[in-house]
Amino acid sequence: MPEVAPGLPTAVGVSAYRIAQESLTNVLKHGGANAAVDITIRCVDHSLQVTVRDHGRGSAPGAEHVVGNGLRGMRERAAMLGGLLTAGNAEGGGFRVYAELPYTAEGPAR
Repeated sequence: MPEVAPGLPTAVGVSAYRIAQESLTNVLKHGGANAAVDITIRCVDHSLQVTVRDHGRGSAPGAEHVVGNGLRGMRERAAMLGGLLTAGNAEGGGFRVYAELPYTAEGPAR
């Protein structure tokens, strides 16, 4: 795996990779046949931010809290590092997963 940022702890990089991987799996399962995907990974103030946004069909109308085993696992991964993960319908259609994973030079920020 290429290094996104110098000094990025392995646990943070692996968690970001797994969150992106699960998000892409969810797009294949739920996004629809022709769902396009945008992935953004940024380092901002000792925090790795991962956004996966598809332009597929999104979740059911009125579903305020989307829950599934994959999403639960992603939230747990982020929480283990002292981070957060949000997931839900994207503005303009589709679905968006956003994770913020804080870290320090010594390792994950907890």
